[in-house]
Amino acid sequence: MHQKYDLIVIGGGHAGCEAAAAAANLGSSVLLITMNMETIAQMSCNPAMGGIAKGQIVREIDALGGYSGIITDKTAIQFKLLNKSKGPAMWSPRAQSDRKRFAEEWRMALENTPNVDFWQDTVTDLIIKNNKIEGVMTGLGISIYSHSVVVTAGTFLNGKIHLGEKQFGGGRAGEKASTGITERLVSLGFESGRMKTGTPPRVDGRSLNFAKMEEQPGDLNPGKFSFSTETSPLKKQRSCHITYTNPAVHDVLRTGFEKSPLFNGRIIGSGPRYCPSIEDKLDRFAERNRHQIFVEPEGWSTCEIYVNGFSSSLPEDVQFNAMRLIPGFENVKMFRPGYAIEYDYFQPTQLNYTLETKLVENLYFAGQINGTTGYEEAACQGLMAGINSHNKKYEKEPFVLSRAESYIGVLIDDLITKGTDEPYRMFTSRAEYRLLLRQDNADIRLTEKGYKLGLASQKRMDRIEEKINETNSLMKLLRETSVDHNLINPILERKKSSPISQKMKFDKIISRPNISVKEVITTSDTITDKVNSLSGLKEEVVEQAEVQIKYEGYIAKEQNVAEKLIRLEGTKIPSDLNYSKLSSLSTESKEKLSNVSPKTIGQASRISGIKPSDINILLIYLGR
Repeated sequence: MHQKYDLIVIGGGHAGCEAAAAAANLGSSVLLITMNMETIAQMSCNPAMGGIAKGQIVREIDALGGYSGIITDKTAIQFKLLNKSKGPAMWSPRAQSDRKRFAEEWRMALENTPNVDFWQDTVTDLIIKNNKIEGVMTGLGISIYSHSVVVTAGTFLNGKIHLGEKQFGGGRAGEKASTGITERLVSLGFESGRMKTGTPPRVDGRSLNFAKMEEQPGDLNPGKFSFSTETSPLKKQRSCHITYTNPAVHDVLRTGFEKSPLFNGRIIGSGPRYCPSIEDKLDRFAERNRHQIFVEPEGWSTCEIYVNGFSSSLPEDVQFNAMRLIPGFENVKMFRPGYAIEYDYFQPTQLNYTLETKLVENLYFAGQINGTTGYEEAACQGLMAGINSHNKKYEKEPFVLSRAESYIGVLIDDLITKGTDEPYRMFTSRAEYRLLLRQDNADIRLTEKGYKLGLASQKRMDRIEEKINETNSLMKLLRETSVDHNLINPILERKKSSPISQKMKFDKIISRPNISVKEVITTSDTITDKVNSLSGLKEEVVEQAEVQIKYEGYIAKEQNVAEKLIRLEGTKIPSDLNYSKLSSLSTESKEKLSNVSPKTIGQASRISGIKPSDINILLIYLGR
């Protein structure tokens, strides 16, 4: 019935979509198998992309030639650059999306990608011979063969939904769970576990009193995610709102604790530490008398509202009665209650850097199956798995990003080196080199890599080279041109910055806090003319030059540390090294090194519990 494919992707979520698009765009024949064609790229939880560190990941996906950034721009209803009051390493773009349009745009993008076929079915088994994947078996009893398989099953593997004392199988509300894959993998020796996540109620926006809430509009001059010219910033936006719980709300919620699957032992999976349910917040932060609730619209034309911050698996009547005591929610009508969901995941230490499993050749895992949480974390894994499945099939080099190059590199290295026993979420604090890995320079860092792979276009490459050249020219101009103290001092005094007594180069002025390029160049007609002739004051060029001048010393210092890491990453460890024979290592260190089987000294140094003395022993053994 079916041809033999280069790649079969199991699951049509964010990881599956990026995997299918990447492999197909590189030239692989791809079959995307999903349980429901209507839910491809469904935003199962909140209708938003980006946020702290996650926005950096979306920008990186875009720079490499993935689709998440472009599709977010096309379907956004609000855009914000978060953490603008902090340093540029912390700036993180976030967009509120139109949930329905987001999924629709992704499906159209895939349907318009040559080499992608679709099949609506459930995968119940994997065809594996001699520890090598050969294809899949479906619920309809069909065998479909391929060179590689990427499993992006999300929360569907033996998914179980909890709502108060009710439990039912499902991978998402109204959709059945997937069975068979976990059992097959466990029989081959894979280590699996259970995780838990949750979602809040959805309510009728027509029943809310927004006058009682704080309005949260988008940015005055909104940006966008994609570095391409294919998308434009929003011209109009929808506001979100903030309100708060109170002691009366908490009292009602506590009446349902004895029926809560979280507290009575029915849920055994680990939940997300950084996105807890409302009952978990009350339990862990009992001293707080209020918690923030973000009231987020689900699209341009729907009245459905996502109640962010109110995730719950309490009985639906408890959720409803508690919500009615939140300011603005007094007459709330609920469309559907929140619930918790438990699902299987596989310890990611069982993967190589390419996301190929160590036990079965040409089998890749991406997304929540690896213990991560979040659309962005899933999407970047899908992209990397899709690229690497193609590269392996066509005998090209594996594509791996280091911690010093990208947040994607940080995420994958954390997963396969340290593993995870709770849903993994990306934060800026996880990246040692976050000043190098900013959202504004993701294109400079990664476009060339995407271009060499064959995913980023020549047009993208030309544009990035133009940006780099214009930034360098602007920085050179600012370093070589002086400003008269009489002209600049009024600006400095207005900004409460010390005045100068003689001429000073522009870059020295700009390196001061709160002083921007745009403010100081107006003090000199000559430099204004020169700057305009260079870049026409392109926002991205000015921002890039300003960040590099202001943080020059810090960036150089971080770059030096990163280069040392790169040298450690260059020191390869033989794959057949028998750690048990290294008598100087402790039993614990031997066990941990054998379990992870690090590819480089750098990776070995990041294994939890491995000491600097262990690294020295390895370096001596390797003749370094």
